[in-house]
Amino acid sequence: MNTAATKQELERILDQALQDVTERTAGVRLHQGNQPLGEDLCTVHITFDKGFGTSLTLCADTSLLARMARNSFHEEAVTPEDVEEFSKEYFNVLCGKIVGAMFQATQVPAHFGAPVFYHGRYEPEGQEAQFILTYADEQREGAQLIHHVPSAHDEDVPRARPDKGV
Repeated sequence: MNTAATKQELERILDQALQDVTERTAGVRLHQGNQPLGEDLCTVHITFDKGFGTSLTLCADTSLLARMARNSFHEEAVTPEDVEEFSKEYFNVLCGKIVGAMFQATQVPAHFGAPVFYHGRYEPEGQEAQFILTYADEQREGAQLIHHVPSAHDEDVPRARPDKGV
């Protein structure tokens, strides 16, 4: 039987997955809070192209992602390309964990596309944030995990229908 997850259950699943994957892959502990993000940001975005019809965005301080990459790669320094590669792989692992947890909760199989990396903040077109989970680490670097759903106002736009002409 397919069931829908409540918003609170989805928030819990996303939070648990993010904290677990971040600590295990990068040795960084993130805690929910109200830490504002800095000015130098990077964003990683994926779209669930089967199962949920939503997308996830991780927007984080570049310095946090660079430290996570250094920890993961066991390197003293990383290049911007290393940060991008790490960020996409990290988000891929995170989304895989989320899909697994969501399947257990809802019995809905899902699939997501390849993560896309952006310098700065990225906001997907035609979607709006359902909720934002905000995090900080011990060094006051921040991240936001944003769950996007199709924009409500897009549903009001008339669509062409073969039987009705508009």
